[in-house]
Amino acid sequence: MNKAHIRSAKLQMLKELNPVKKREIENSLYARLIASSLWKNARVIGLTVSQAFEWDTRNIIETAWRQQKQVCVPKCSPADKTLTFYQISSFDQLEVVYYGLLEPKPDETKQIDINAIELLFVPGLVFDRKGYRIGFGGGYYDRFLMNYSNHTVALLHSSQLVDAIPKESFDIPVDHLITEDTWISSYDRRRIDE
Repeated sequence: MNKAHIRSAKLQMLKELNPVKKREIENSLYARLIASSLWKNARVIGLTVSQAFEWDTRNIIETAWRQQKQVCVPKCSPADKTLTFYQISSFDQLEVVYYGLLEPKPDETKQIDINAIELLFVPGLVFDRKGYRIGFGGGYYDRFLMNYSNHTVALLHSSQLVDAIPKESFDIPVDHLITEDTWISSYDRRRIDE
């Protein structure tokens, strides 16, 4: 099965997930994340504002604000498929752009240097146990990760975890995968409970 077929199948699965079941999964993901030393030690986090079918990140953003963490969200540049992160302190600093994505308003926010982000949430539809992923097909995060050296994490349901996926030479694995019942660190490919 190629990446396009895998992407399409998992996207459909997420869109059809029962809302009550989705909330249960999100609560488990959230609890595992917030209890981790990875989260506790990060002062600056980078993440997208989730769309309806994605695992909710608004609760994570609000928790970060309450804990005095800096929250940075990306703005996409379709011309060169790059991401630039901006610090936000309110959802009012976001605007709807193409495909219904919420992105920061650059004139109301501060651009954040890539190296200042201590924990980056990487979106994806399918992951293998080594941290490789199939994203949404734009290549934005692949480009960003080439120059990013701090911790990366992804939130996913166990059904999004597969044994292997097709890889490209430019693919960079995500360091930590959090599912509703486990935590996998890809750099040493062993389960850890933080």
